[in-house]
Amino acid sequence: MRKADRLFQILQILRRSGRPVTADAIAQELETSKRSIYRDIAALIGQRVPIRGEAGVGYVLEGGFDLPPLMLTADEIDAVALGAHWVAEHAEPALARAAQDVFAKIAAVLPEDMRPFLIDPPARSMPAWGALSDGLDVAQLRAWIRAGRKLAIAYSDEAERATQRTIWPLLIGYRDATRLLVAWCELREDFRTFRLDRIRDAEFMDALIPQRPAILRARWQRRMDEECGE
Repeated sequence: MRKADRLFQILQILRRSGRPVTADAIAQELETSKRSIYRDIAALIGQRVPIRGEAGVGYVLEGGFDLPPLMLTADEIDAVALGAHWVAEHAEPALARAAQDVFAKIAAVLPEDMRPFLIDPPARSMPAWGALSDGLDVAQLRAWIRAGRKLAIAYSDEAERATQRTIWPLLIGYRDATRLLVAWCELREDFRTFRLDRIRDAEFMDALIPQRPAILRARWQRRMDEECGE
């Protein structure tokens, strides 16, 4: 790997991490020596890149620094193309259009020699099996999640048993054949997952969720990690 590429990758590693990253961890990812990483970090700091830390503790990239948006590697372009194509095939219309818009914007500003990697990528998602049905407006649901507001739903389980629930919507999970809503259920006083195609009716309420949604999402994620043994 050229030194310029390695410096760029070091910045990427620091930018995506929310905690100090040791020289050893960076060296392992880039398959080089710690001595080289120490020299590269010193070179970046010498170029006034705001990296804070020290050997043996770890390094962080301070806020306020960013890289030019066009500096994408071939692998990063593949990731963007795969993600955009998958969302365009599997998400609801509003999000699918947004994915197509993102794809077009990136294609328009990529350097000419990198554009073919995006237009004709080697990794692609397969088309969805068919149109998915939802029991509510998913675009409005995403807006309600961002706003931290409650939702009242009429829900039918796999045995067609109907219940009325007031829930705190937290996130939407996208699968090939279904879309799922993770929420805190006031009826069960616990986290529950609801298939959007089994929601028979929905009322978007003005009432705010009494807890911070980000904290609830973190609690749900910890539970999922524990159940998966991570």
